[in-house]
Amino acid sequence: MFVGSESVGRVARLGLLLLLLVSPFSHAELPEIDWLDLMPAEDLALLDSMPEIEHEGDGPVLLPDEIMTGRVVPEMAGVEGRIPGFVVPLKTTKDMRILEFFLVPYYGACIHVPPPPPNQIIHVKYKEGFTLRALYDPVWIEGKLVIERTENDIGESSYSIQATSVEPYNEPY
Repeated sequence: MFVGSESVGRVARLGLLLLLLVSPFSHAELPEIDWLDLMPAEDLALLDSMPEIEHEGDGPVLLPDEIMTGRVVPEMAGVEGRIPGFVVPLKTTKDMRILEFFLVPYYGACIHVPPPPPNQIIHVKYKEGFTLRALYDPVWIEGKLVIERTENDIGESSYSIQATSVEPYNEPY
């Protein structure tokens, strides 16, 4: 007698569905945020109209003042996603765990070369903290973008993220 075989089948399917929902492999990967998505159209147009950079001469190449205003893309407020970049530490623990940092699109920004425009710098806070072997090691951060201006001696940002995850960037950059 097969009493309840249909119920057993439903329970098995429900169990499989629950297993898939809690599996680490079932979570949809967050969409990737592109750095250029953080620049308004007028800033992108300014970049496109810049003359070709010559690497001869004194001093670093400077961006036009108009691009340094920190204009933002209002539609990016509240966007949840992941973005790769390089870390400029702002706050660390005694054991060198990084709790707060600027995320920048290229290595050396804010430290060795003039900072990028504020809309190309993200102020990140990460309660758990993390360690880096070297500042030239890129990371992925995940979280929700907020339009929020942060200024300090190192630079200024137009966006911020309370990170939910910081991981090494293991893909070619």
